[in-house]
Amino acid sequence: MLLVRFRERDDAPHMGLVEPDEPTRVLELETGDALVALRGERAQTGRAIEAVDPETLELPPPLELLAPLVPPETWAAGVTYERSRDARVDESRTEAGDVYSLVYEAERPELFLKDAQSRRTVGPGATVGVRSDAAWTVPEPELALVIDANGELLGATIGNDITARDVEGANPLYLPQAKLFAGACSLGPAILIPNDWSQPFEIELRLLGPEDEVVYEARTSTARMRRSFEELAAWLVRDNPVPAGSVLLTGTGLVPPDGVALAPGQRIEIRIPGIGKLVNPVGAAADLLPRRKETHAR
Repeated sequence: MLLVRFRERDDAPHMGLVEPDEPTRVLELETGDALVALRGERAQTGRAIEAVDPETLELPPPLELLAPLVPPETWAAGVTYERSRDARVDESRTEAGDVYSLVYEAERPELFLKDAQSRRTVGPGATVGVRSDAAWTVPEPELALVIDANGELLGATIGNDITARDVEGANPLYLPQAKLFAGACSLGPAILIPNDWSQPFEIELRLLGPEDEVVYEARTSTARMRRSFEELAAWLVRDNPVPAGSVLLTGTGLVPPDGVALAPGQRIEIRIPGIGKLVNPVGAAADLLPRRKETHAR
């Protein structure tokens, strides 16, 4: 089952259930409670809406596809793939590079808070940001888990953990600055409720330039993860009050080489079969900041 979230003009957001038949149709749910639907409870359906693209789930105007949920908290796991470990060791210009190898082999995973109340998170089609003080910002395509307060897996979506790798590489203590800035995360286009969590997810990444030329493309699979989804979720809620409906990004196995960096005008496409394709244009993080009110001295 696939769930989407959308709105019509300035209307309140609605939840929708995607039917698997062709052409793809979105059935509006009468309830706006995503957790009710995620728990698989029967929901009444309303009008049917035909999606323009069965993968991006682009909807006809005036409907606007939104991030599939607004998580109260978004967390992320690091160094869960061997490729990610190797890249972070290589990028570190200090003796602390060994900490990434230690984390990869350790019982305790790396977990960090990525966002709260979606202040830095956008949905499908919205612009993600690049830090002005970073020279090497990259996309990090990941499977994102939706969990309840006990760490139970409710659903899965696509996540993009945008990271300023040169900032983190200068010193691991700069991790929050490398990970937290305007437009540093995207989620979407839908939430999948899997029938079998043991089946791996294939993850595909394409970075396109201003003329739609391919800058970088690669693929991986969650089968290459060292840790299970359940293990990561259990560590996250251990002595930690995580609200129901929070999201946990499970780490990336795709790290672009040194010569590939995000820049305004590019477009990121992340595809996970069964969930769809998350597409986001790239812009300057500074341009995504909320406008500040000017104060005038009396």
